[in-house]
Amino acid sequence: MLVETQEEVPQIREPLRRVGITNLRTVAKINWKGKVYTFIPVFEVTIDLPAEKKGIHMSRLVESITEAMSEAVEEEVMEAHSSLEELGRAVIERLEGKHPHRRAEVWIKTHLIILRETPASKKTTYEPYDVEVGVIKNEDGSFEKVLRVKVIGNTVCPHAMANNNGKTHIQRAVGELEVRAGYDEEIELEEMIDVVESSFSHPTYTLLKTVDENAVVQGMYRNPKFVEDVAREIFAKAKERFNGRIHVRVISNESIHKHDVIAETWS
Repeated sequence: MLVETQEEVPQIREPLRRVGITNLRTVAKINWKGKVYTFIPVFEVTIDLPAEKKGIHMSRLVESITEAMSEAVEEEVMEAHSSLEELGRAVIERLEGKHPHRRAEVWIKTHLIILRETPASKKTTYEPYDVEVGVIKNEDGSFEKVLRVKVIGNTVCPHAMANNNGKTHIQRAVGELEVRAGYDEEIELEEMIDVVESSFSHPTYTLLKTVDENAVVQGMYRNPKFVEDVAREIFAKAKERFNGRIHVRVISNESIHKHDVIAETWS
């Protein structure tokens, strides 16, 4: 006879808010306003654990989530959802009858590939961006979502430029924008990416011909910015466009220092 140690009362009776699985990979197809995106996302799916239970039946939870994900892949994912957050909510709703919980979260990390045009030669280039979407079911049954984007750009130091006859140092910068909002708020990941990318000294590109490289360098030098300037601009634009709690973080990978520089703010 098996002993169900998970059902025992733990020595320390503390509830756990998040217990589940992470690094689960699957396939997703999203139809966002007529554009179809195919992803190989990484999922993290968790539920809460009450204080009176020593542990979860991990195999049952994994089985339940795997069944839910299999159903989603077979029945839903191949039929494109309208957004990653809709997919996340569908997973939570499928878990309702498979594993008891009061609170649940689904986090989806993936890469969004956006077609761009190089600045001078006008060649097509496909630019990758890291994105993450979280869907949270609260204890009162309400849903909220969190959207995050990470964008690579660059900065040109205005201080060195002002004190060195126009010569200055440049560096790669990474901007991160998070918006936490009600589930029904319509927020586009592409628009979040545009907010961040347009706030650097200049965007970066995967493909650059010589004329494009010249255009990028000239554009950067016309628009010198501190990392603080970039963070403030992202924050100001995000507040204008998105209805939710906003978090901005920018790191400048310094080219003349052995350390990096960070600027961060939130609402």
